[in-house]
Amino acid sequence: MAGQSRKWMILVATIWIQAFTGTNFDFSTYSSNLKSVLGISQVQLNYLAVASDLGKVFGWSSGLALLYFPLWTVLFAAAIMGFVGYGVQWLVITNIISLPYILVFLCCLLAGLSICWFNTVCFVLCIRNFPANRSLALSLTVSFNGVSAALYTLAYNAINPISTQLYLLLNALIPLIVSFAALIPILRQPPLEPLPPDGVRRDSLMFLLLNILAVLNGVYLLLFGSKTSDVTSARLLFGGSILLLILPLCLPGLVYARNWYLHNVHSSFRLEGSGFILVDVDELEMHKGMVTRQASQEGYQLINDDVLRNIITPDLKSFIEDDEGCCSNKLITRNQLEMLGEEHPLSLLLFRSDFWLYYIAYFCGGTIGLVYSNNLGQIAQSLGQTSETTTLVTLYSSFSFFGRLLSATPDYIRAKFYFARTGWLAVALFPTTIALFLLASSGSLSALQAGTALIGLSSGFIFAAAVSITSELFGPNSVGVNHNILITNIPIGSLVYGFLAALVYESHSVAGSKNESVICMGRDCYLLTFVWWGCLSVIGLASSVVLFLRTRRAYQRFEQDRITSSMLYS
Repeated sequence: MAGQSRKWMILVATIWIQAFTGTNFDFSTYSSNLKSVLGISQVQLNYLAVASDLGKVFGWSSGLALLYFPLWTVLFAAAIMGFVGYGVQWLVITNIISLPYILVFLCCLLAGLSICWFNTVCFVLCIRNFPANRSLALSLTVSFNGVSAALYTLAYNAINPISTQLYLLLNALIPLIVSFAALIPILRQPPLEPLPPDGVRRDSLMFLLLNILAVLNGVYLLLFGSKTSDVTSARLLFGGSILLLILPLCLPGLVYARNWYLHNVHSSFRLEGSGFILVDVDELEMHKGMVTRQASQEGYQLINDDVLRNIITPDLKSFIEDDEGCCSNKLITRNQLEMLGEEHPLSLLLFRSDFWLYYIAYFCGGTIGLVYSNNLGQIAQSLGQTSETTTLVTLYSSFSFFGRLLSATPDYIRAKFYFARTGWLAVALFPTTIALFLLASSGSLSALQAGTALIGLSSGFIFAAAVSITSELFGPNSVGVNHNILITNIPIGSLVYGFLAALVYESHSVAGSKNESVICMGRDCYLLTFVWWGCLSVIGLASSVVLFLRTRRAYQRFEQDRITSSMLYS
C-alpha cells in the first residue's frame, strides 16, 4: 500500500520537474533584449536559439550518465547545467559581465542540454514506476512541459513585470529549487510490484482524474497567465497556479483511503470488472499480439474462423480490403511494416521508408512550431504588438499544453473508436498549415493570436505523441536510441527555418546606429517566411498521410490481435 502511494508522489514530482523545466519556450520574451545588449544581427540571434535546440543532439549523454550514476545525481547535474547556462546569460544581459558571442552561444547550448537531461530523468521515473500505464504517465507529465512559459510569465509578473532579464534568472533558479523539492520522492522509490488487472484499471481511472485536473490547470493559465493589472493580483494568480500544482499531492491520501475503505468497510462486496477499457498497456498488447501470431504460425488453432469473423468489425474489414486493392501502389506497399513493436536497430531503421516519412512529417510540422515560438518576440515586435509578447507566449504555452494532453486521447477512446496513431499525427499537423497561411494573409492581432494558438496546439500534440509512435513503429526496447535520432531534426530545422526567417527579416530591416541591432517593422518582415513555412508544412502533412496509409494495416492487425487476445485471456 505504501509503495502504491509513493509511486503517485513520484508522478507528482515528475509533473513539477516538467512544469518548470520547459525553459526554452520563454526565449522569445527576452530575445529582443538579448539581441540589443549583445548588438548582434537577427541571424546571430537565430544561432543562439539553434544552440538551445542543439542540446538535443547530445541528449544521449543523459542515458549514458544513468548507466554509471544514480538518478538523483543526473537530476542535479541537469539543474546545475541550467543554473550555469541561464545564470551566465542573466549576468550578460544585465551588463554585470561582458562575454564574447561564442561563450554566450555555449551557455545557450549548456542550457538546452540541461532540458534534455531533465526529460530523461522524467521518462525513466515514469517507465520504472508505471510499467502498466507508461503511455498515460508519459503523456501526462510531458504535457506539463508545455505550461512552463505560462508559469514563468506569472512568476515574472508577480516579481517585476518591467525587466525581461528576470526570465533568465528564474530559468536558472527555479529548476534547481524544484529539483530539491523532488529529491525525497525520488530517493524513496518503491520496489516494482506487478499490478493485477483491476489495479491497472484503478490506475487508469486515477490518470483520468489527473488529466481532468491538468485541464483545469491549463484553463487557469490560459485565462490568467498574462494578467498584469498590478503586482498584488499577479502574486495571487501565481499562488493559485502553484496551488493547482500541489493539489495532486492529495492522490496518495486518496489511495490510502480507498484501500482502507475496501479492506475494512466494503470487503464483503465484490466489484466486477467494467467492460469499458480506458487504456491497454502497449507492451502487453504487443506481447499478446505477437504470442497469438507466433502460436498460429506454429500450427496451433487458437480460434476458429467463425469467431475471427465475429471479431473483425466491418470497418476493420474494409481497411483490409482497401489495402489489398492498393497493391499496385508501390509508394504505399513497398517495404511496408507488417506488425507493430518489431525492434529496429540503427542499421535497419535508417533504411526503413516509414522512418524517413516520419522524420519529414516531424521536421515539417512540430519543428516549425518550435521555431515559430522562438521567433514570436520578433514577430510581435514587427507587427507593432510588443506589449502583447507575454500574452502570445502564454497563449502558445497553454495551447501546447492542451495539445500534449490531447495526445493521450487515442488511449482513452480506443475501446469505442480505434484510429491509428499515425492517423492522429496527420490530423495534428493540419492546424499548423492553416495557421501559417492565416498569418501570411493577415497581420491583425486576432490572426496572430489564432495562429499562435493553432500552432501551439498542433506542435504540442506532436511532441507528446512522438515517443509512443516511435515505440510502436520501431520497437519499445529501441525507443531511447531511435527517438534521439528522430529529434535530430529539431536543431537542423531550427537552423534552417530560423536562418530563412532571419534572412527575410534582415532584408526588410532598417539599420540603426553603429551600436544598435537592426529592427524590422511591418508585415513584410515575416510574410515570405510564413508562406515558405506553410508550403513546407504541406509537405509534412503529405508525408504523414502517406505514413498513415503505409502503417494502417499494421495498426489494424495490432488491434485485431488485441481483441483476440482479450477474448482468450478474459
